[in-house]
Amino acid sequence: ETFAPARFGPGREEHKSSPYAYLGFGGGMHSCMGQNFAFLQVKAILSVMFREYEIELIPKELPEIDYEAMVVGPKGDCRVRYKRRKGTTTK
Repeated sequence: ETFAPARFGPGREEHKSSPYAYLGFGGGMHSCMGQNFAFLQVKAILSVMFREYEIELIPKELPEIDYEAMVVGPKGDCRVRYKRRKGTTTK
């Protein structure tokens, strides 16, 4: 493979050929090897949080979604209030 910066120029635009170019874990044949482990970690953390804490969105409505960002997420802040549930203990 050789360095060919023209591959990104008009006519070729090879950087636009992959629909997975900006996905956090990639996709297609070469997705991230740690993707399944990362999702497992997120699920484990969220299950502990939802079990141990009462979580409330502040304000009550969901924020607008920013579809133009490199990683889709809320526009501005997404604030929550959390309070330990009665009868739960940390281990």
